[in-house]
Amino acid sequence: MKTRGAVCWETGPKAHWEVSELELDPPGDHELLIRWVAAGLCHSDEHVITGDLPCRLPLIGGHEGAGIVEEVGPSVTKVKPGDHVVCSFLPVCGTCRWCSTGRSNLCDLGATLLEGSLPGGAFKFHARGGDIGAMCMLGSFAERSVISEYSAVKVDDDLPLDKAVLVGCGVPTGWGSAVYKAKVGPGDTVVIYGTGGIGINAVQGARHAGAANIVAVDPLANKREKAEELGATHSAASGAEAGELVTRLTNGVGADSSIVTVGTVDATVVEQAFDIIRKGGSVTITGLGPIAEKTIQLSGTMLTLFEKTVQGTIFGSSNPMYDITKMLDLYRIGQVKLDELCTNTYSLDEINQGYQDLRDGKNIRGVVLHAS
Repeated sequence: MKTRGAVCWETGPKAHWEVSELELDPPGDHELLIRWVAAGLCHSDEHVITGDLPCRLPLIGGHEGAGIVEEVGPSVTKVKPGDHVVCSFLPVCGTCRWCSTGRSNLCDLGATLLEGSLPGGAFKFHARGGDIGAMCMLGSFAERSVISEYSAVKVDDDLPLDKAVLVGCGVPTGWGSAVYKAKVGPGDTVVIYGTGGIGINAVQGARHAGAANIVAVDPLANKREKAEELGATHSAASGAEAGELVTRLTNGVGADSSIVTVGTVDATVVEQAFDIIRKGGSVTITGLGPIAEKTIQLSGTMLTLFEKTVQGTIFGSSNPMYDITKMLDLYRIGQVKLDELCTNTYSLDEINQGYQDLRDGKNIRGVVLHAS
């Protein structure tokens, strides 16, 4: 069948998403055809365009997606046609070493996330005489995709998919960075660097965990205001301002933890996050930067003498099949905010405007709404 999708054909300063007509193969074993309803505009797809993430090109963007199952291939047992699903950008097999020990965000099926092929190596999209990959095996910037059933999480039909789409990546990544990886606890002081689509949810997670002081650091006033609306107790426009604030709040002890969720991580913000924590504190790095750059340059002596911890996390160390539905359960009872996260919506043909708005700092999160 034919469909349309936004493709990255090349990277660099002039690169952009090009909406192209694509040929889409039918689903095979453990695969399903999905009609996307909504796709989140996440910064990770921007890293594809800039070349910070070394993906196989060409690649259809979109790893935050929600839609409706239209057809299932042989052996599919998790979903059926008509089911509403939110997709995890990390597939979960349930049986590998990582899944079987409760760390399904590290599932071995994720080995080809940036290759764009499905588990087993198949490419389902084709154009211009060649195979087209799909970002994180999803490609939610297309109107339809064939995806692995191991990426699909069935959700209740009454949930609004244009809001539920955000729990496919941004919400559990940020929330889990605070609750699961940083292990924020009642009474803690936590500093969150960058309050875009990931950081704003680290704020929500820290609030949920009972932190006494949640300091949101962002140069943009609109993002600081949104962070305070969703749970930050304080905000700062710079790392230096945050350092002075935390010194006052903790009587010079330092923050219990810091979380780095800026759009592009560099050595400066990591050092600020390291310096602001107390003895025995932790830095959690969730954001991405150019893969070839060394963005962690710290004093090993200070690391040793103060027993500080620097750690990374993917998907906020959440378990996709459990935590996607958990976030939606918390949304139902008002403990996780989704409606407030979406700043603007776009058609597929407006996707480059959506990413320009992201670069300009206008959006907490933009969402592409596909035509029905």
